[in-house]
Amino acid sequence: MRGTLSIFSPKFAKVIVYMLQSTEYQVAPYLRWFWRTVNFGQVMKRRELEYTKVARLVLLALRCGIAVQIILGLMMLCLGLARGVNGAWPLGAALIISYPVVWAHLIVIPLVLGDWLVIRPKNRKLIEQSRHIFANHPGIKIAVAGSYGKTTMKELLGTVLGEGKKVAITPANKNVASSHARFAMGLDGDEDVLVVEFGEGRPGDVAGFSKTVQPNVGVITGIAPAHLDQYPSLDAAAQDIFSLADYLHDDNVYVNAESSTAQKFLKDTHILYSHGGVGEWKVSDIHVDFAGTRFRMTKKGKSLQLKSGLLGRHQVGPLAAVVAIADSVGLNAKQIEEGVAKTKSFEHRMHARSLRGAWIIDDSYNGNIDGIRAGLALLSELPAKRKIYVTPGLVDQGVETERVHREMGELIARTNPDKVVLMKNSVTAHILRGLESKDFKKEVVIEDNPLEYYTNLEHFIAAGDVVLMQNDWTDNYQ
Repeated sequence: MRGTLSIFSPKFAKVIVYMLQSTEYQVAPYLRWFWRTVNFGQVMKRRELEYTKVARLVLLALRCGIAVQIILGLMMLCLGLARGVNGAWPLGAALIISYPVVWAHLIVIPLVLGDWLVIRPKNRKLIEQSRHIFANHPGIKIAVAGSYGKTTMKELLGTVLGEGKKVAITPANKNVASSHARFAMGLDGDEDVLVVEFGEGRPGDVAGFSKTVQPNVGVITGIAPAHLDQYPSLDAAAQDIFSLADYLHDDNVYVNAESSTAQKFLKDTHILYSHGGVGEWKVSDIHVDFAGTRFRMTKKGKSLQLKSGLLGRHQVGPLAAVVAIADSVGLNAKQIEEGVAKTKSFEHRMHARSLRGAWIIDDSYNGNIDGIRAGLALLSELPAKRKIYVTPGLVDQGVETERVHREMGELIARTNPDKVVLMKNSVTAHILRGLESKDFKKEVVIEDNPLEYYTNLEHFIAAGDVVLMQNDWTDNYQ
């Protein structure tokens, strides 16, 4: 009953704007979330509404619309009950009862119209202009695609190549056609290297980005179940990502050899990278601790001693690929070593921090099974009095959801941490079945209130603990 009445809460308008903001004002995901929500009072459990200019405008419009409908409803009720106007009171009651559903849908109309009449035509024009800019740009254009690790790879390339070249990289995780177009508009034109991140949202995206950016070098960071709500299968997503290699005729394409799903798409001409090396470069003497990762690379008489602030053995492969690319574009040994030394962990991506004598490894931006595997390998490798693993599971796994989360449970069990904390949601049971299948005997906690747990983390840990937190579960997922 409480869930049903929550739709009439004074906070309803704020919840609707929060849902729109969380789905990036995309109508279909927002409506799916709206119709599967039972209790609107439970929606904003993990975050609060961010009061951007757009959010304030939409919230004002929504509140005004709701107020007008309620006032009209009350007027009709008065006409019907006080003055006996035929049919007025049922209409008034209907207006008052229906306002949440009516305005939850009416609010998307200006979004749809704005998208079709303003945003899409403007973006088409920008993309066409950017195609000419990229075509005429003299610099080396490196495209980075994959199910995961794209932003990290792009940032690493920018940091290391920047030691000897003028480099421009696409900002943050802006990886769609309109973002590429705005990036192109801001170029000086004399850059030595451009690094462009390719997102994959739906079939055909990567092929389209390739035609616009026209890269000379491609990096495919790996294939894993992610964003599968828009793809019929994992293979379909992989084919879309590998269309970057098709564009490059499988030449100058670096592929993560540690991604098992990518194996079937490999060609003899692809340059494979892993923690063992890349191309003719060989990696040895890997050492991982809380300060970062150290290793050596050698090739035909060349030798590099490398130290990075990135945490984990799984980081060596991407770093090795960056070193190989840096060598191929003309950086010398000193520049490469100094560039790698400047690399450091990114916020929420294997980012280690100390808290009351414990180490917290924040990997909450991770969103794929390969990242889970890498994180658990790191947890296994690091020394600790007590090892704690915290996760809600993975989103956007599509048809792979049950299989992936059972595998995740099995991986956790093999790592055998002292304590596992699962944030309760629709995939928790699958993870538990995976744990049970491997006869996991250590402590398992199911947490109902993730925000409270994360906010009060210091109360759940002790000096000497290592806590690995992987993935985040936003409110638009159940």
